[in-house]
Amino acid sequence: MKMKFAFRSNWSFGRRLALALTVFLGSYGFLTTGPAQALLTIDITQGTADPLPVAVPDFIGSTELEKRIGADISRVISANLDRSGLFKPLDPRSFIEKNMNFASSPRFGDWRIINAQGLVTGQVVEEADGRLRVEFRLWDIFAEQQMVGFAFETTPENWRRVSHLVSDAIYERLTGEKGYFDTRVVFIAESGGKGNRTKRLSIMDQDGANPSFLTDGSYLVLTPRFSPTTQKITYLSYFSGKPRVYLFDIESGRQEVLGDFPGMTFAPRFSPDGNSVLLSYERDGNSDVYTMDLRTRQVVRLTSDPNIDTSPSYSPDGRQIVFNSDRGGSSQLYVMNADGSGVRRISFEQGRYSTPVWSPRGDLIAFTKQYLGQFYIGVMRPDGSGERVLTQGYHAEGPSWSPNGRVVIFFKETRSLDETGRGYSTRLWSVDLTGFNERPLNTPGDASDPAWSPLIQ
Repeated sequence: MKMKFAFRSNWSFGRRLALALTVFLGSYGFLTTGPAQALLTIDITQGTADPLPVAVPDFIGSTELEKRIGADISRVISANLDRSGLFKPLDPRSFIEKNMNFASSPRFGDWRIINAQGLVTGQVVEEADGRLRVEFRLWDIFAEQQMVGFAFETTPENWRRVSHLVSDAIYERLTGEKGYFDTRVVFIAESGGKGNRTKRLSIMDQDGANPSFLTDGSYLVLTPRFSPTTQKITYLSYFSGKPRVYLFDIESGRQEVLGDFPGMTFAPRFSPDGNSVLLSYERDGNSDVYTMDLRTRQVVRLTSDPNIDTSPSYSPDGRQIVFNSDRGGSSQLYVMNADGSGVRRISFEQGRYSTPVWSPRGDLIAFTKQYLGQFYIGVMRPDGSGERVLTQGYHAEGPSWSPNGRVVIFFKETRSLDETGRGYSTRLWSVDLTGFNERPLNTPGDASDPAWSPLIQ
């Protein structure tokens, strides 16, 4: 079955407007300096890192358009770096050097006085064809050297994506790891009372900008997941009243059901190469894990236990699968080979474990845990060792990884009910692997079931 919605999302890439990228190699007589060596090193197993003080003045421009977009770009860069928890953007009111010349070196002493360790300078130039050239430079204040510099050419309406790309370049140069700002989040937008919720498949930038509905709310949708390689989402839909796993193509607005199963299919997740989908299939009260090849539509059953097996997630190399099962008497985490062989339990602490998802780095598995009436978001190594709780909260569940494996997004409920029973809400949150940097995500209303995209190509 295929269906095209009567409305289209603005995600059919106007978002993928061409971006010309240039690494500065002498345009102004300066070079990127040496091999990439991070100023900031992070041990994710230790406490919180002291945020690195950075200054991000408004990108300069000559016309009103250039100045406005330059200020907007600087604002988004500062917000991205701040949310990471690794950087502390300094208050612009503390800046001593004003009216900077982008082509010249900054007055390093002025920036040392306010304790800036990194400085981001930039300019915006509107070219004759109406396109923008956005340039930036990252400076090491104490070494008095440029660390990196890029130029982007794009249309004016694509300034926000340039902001995320600049943020990623800064993050990578200062930490030695890929950034995650040029990404999106798919989620379920919720509205209405707790007993009568309208749920719509939705998408937004990772910072909450550009939210858009992908379905109209006339039927229930749950657990969306991004394809790692294409502009597709897989999710559970109750379209026509039947709970089935669907594929949604972001660019065309089309959705199609996966398979013709007589029972319920749910908990879908793509393989690392995007060519197949793991899902759970329930029939006669029992659910097992299956995989479907999206090219041939061939279905293979991977588990055959009389108990409930669900929520499968591939390792990033595609060789193993983690899932949760109550085959041992309570819901616990298990790992098996990609062909269903070699099943072994990895969770042994007290509590019930669910919704496991393998980190893109391959080093950790995130999960939801329930114990003594509390909900926790935690991580453990693939062999079950090193279990750590990152956060807890009422109905905190559904973790999803940033593409660099450093941040987990999830949702939790609040119960601030008044005498009429109002006040229930569910919101998206993120937390880094230290567990210290927990922050809410901006959404137009209530939201649940988030999933992080890979970096936009």
